[in-house]
Amino acid sequence: MSRSVLEPLSIGRVIGEVVDYFTPSVKLIVTYNSNKQVANGHELMPALISARPRVEIGGDDLRSAYTLIMTDPDAPSPSDPYLREHLHWMVTDIPGTTDASFGREVVGYETPKPTVGIHRYVFVLFKQRGRQTVRPPSSRDYFNTRSFSEENGLGLPVAAVYFNAQRETAARRR
Repeated sequence: MSRSVLEPLSIGRVIGEVVDYFTPSVKLIVTYNSNKQVANGHELMPALISARPRVEIGGDDLRSAYTLIMTDPDAPSPSDPYLREHLHWMVTDIPGTTDASFGREVVGYETPKPTVGIHRYVFVLFKQRGRQTVRPPSSRDYFNTRSFSEENGLGLPVAAVYFNAQRETAARRR
């Protein structure tokens, strides 16, 4: 895979603030409302992201297991992200070549509700060393993707994608 895949992750400061530089090796497709595919840096309206997305992953085969993390590094506000990071969702033991619904949801999906500024919502995929080797974190707040990866022996991510969202103003609602 080329550097161009990582460029938006670097520009969006996902690489640096959330994860270290890595080489994407597994396909990760995140889709909201069955038709809105997440693309790096694109904005999605809060109404669109209220329900859990479908997350398809590639990988070599069904025997591989993956952990999916969805995090907000901009909580509670991008100018003062003192909760960095806020964990929105975690699914472990996802078999390769399937989707997140086949894994174990260890932290339920929490709808993003940005109140101030533009928030980044990052999906990070890790390959597990084995099944049931990942322990859920104790809290959603002050989550740290890097530390979590270290504590659970996950290594560098195999894929990541992020979108932006901000509070819908009354004028923008229909």
